[in-house]
Amino acid sequence: MNSNDLKSGRSAKGLSQVQAATRLGVSQPYLAMLESGRRRLTPELARRAMKVYDLPPTVLPPSELLSRHRVDAEVLANDLAALGYPGFAYLRPRNWKPKNPSDVLLAALAQDDLEARLVEALPWLVLRYWTLDWEWLVREAKLRDLQNRLGFVVSLARRLAERARDERKARALNELESELERSRLAREDTLCKASLPEPERRWLAENRPEEAKHWNVLTDWTVDALRYVV
Repeated sequence: MNSNDLKSGRSAKGLSQVQAATRLGVSQPYLAMLESGRRRLTPELARRAMKVYDLPPTVLPPSELLSRHRVDAEVLANDLAALGYPGFAYLRPRNWKPKNPSDVLLAALAQDDLEARLVEALPWLVLRYWTLDWEWLVREAKLRDLQNRLGFVVSLARRLAERARDERKARALNELESELERSRLAREDTLCKASLPEPERRWLAENRPEEAKHWNVLTDWTVDALRYVV
C-alpha cells in the first residue's frame, strides 16, 4: 500500500481526513503526512486501512523476509482461509490477519512437500487476486528458482479463466505466462512434492499433462481436478 492507495481509499469511502484518522487510530496531521508520502505506512496500519477502506489484501506490503524454510501446513491453510478460499471456509477466524496473496503464494510454492489440498488452492489464489504485484512476485520467484512452479500454476489459473469466459483475466494471465516463459528452467522439478519416489517420477515424466511437461514439472494436476473457481 502506498500513499496514493491510502488517499484514494479514503476518497472512495467519502471520508474526510479527520473522520478517517479517527477510524485508523491516528492523528489527522499524521494521516496527511502518510497520504503525501512523507511518512511510511507500517504493516499494522496498512491492515487497518485495508479493513476501514474495504481494500483488497493485494494492497498490503509484501514480506521482505521470505525464505524457502518450511511453513506449517495449518498456517498456510489459515492464510488461504483468510483470503477467502472456499475449500478452507471452515477455518476462517474472525481475528486472523490476512497477508498479501503474493506472500502466501510464494511461501506455498517454496515448500519441498505440500499437501494436495494446499496445492489445489494455488490456481484459485492466482485467479482470485490476478491484479497483485506480479513484477515483485516474478522477481522473487526467479531468485528462488520457482518460476517453473509459478508458471504451471498460472497456466492452470488461465485455463480456469478461459472456461469462465473471463477474457480480461485470461489475457492478463497469458501475458504473465509469456513473461515467465523467458526464464523457464530446463531442469525437472516437482510441484511441491520433493518426496516423490523414483517409480512415480518416471511414470509422471511419461504421463503428465502437456502443460506440466512444458513447464518441466512432474505432476498430474489438471484444470479438471480443481474444485473451486472464482
